[in-house]
Amino acid sequence: MDQSAALLLVLVITAQVLPPAWGCSRSFYERVITDLCLVKFKLDMGGLERGLWCSWPDTMEIYEGVTNCTFQVALRLDCFWPNHIVDRVFMQIHQMYFHDCALTGRLLHDPPVSILAPFIAVPVLVTLLMTVIVVWRSKRTEGVL
Repeated sequence: MDQSAALLLVLVITAQVLPPAWGCSRSFYERVITDLCLVKFKLDMGGLERGLWCSWPDTMEIYEGVTNCTFQVALRLDCFWPNHIVDRVFMQIHQMYFHDCALTGRLLHDPPVSILAPFIAVPVLVTLLMTVIVVWRSKRTEGVL
C-alpha cells in the first residue's frame, strides 16, 4: 500500500470516529472508492485467470467485496448509497471485466417439459371434469322441486 492509500485509509477511519460536520464530500468519496475499493477489485480480478472472469461462482466473492467496500465507505463518510458515483464505478467494472461474458445461463427460459406439462395438464383436466359434472348435473332434473 503506497503512502496516499495509507493516508486515505487513515482519513476513512478518522471519518468513522469523528462526527461528520460537513456531510458527504463527493469528490473525497469518489477518490476513496477509486483508490481503495476499485484498486482492490482490480488486484483480485488480476489474480484470477481471465477465463474465469465470466464465472459467477469464481467472481462472486470479489464482486461482493467491492460492493461492500463502496457501501462501507459511504456509511463512514456519511454519503448516500447507492448513488451515481457507485453506479459509474460499477459501469466501469462491467465495461472492463464483464463485457465479453455471454448472457447464456442468465436469461430466463422455460422449464423442461417434464415440469411444465403437469402445470398445464392438471388445470385443463380439472376444467373439463367440472364442465362434465355441471352438464351431467343439469340434465338430472329428478329430485329438484
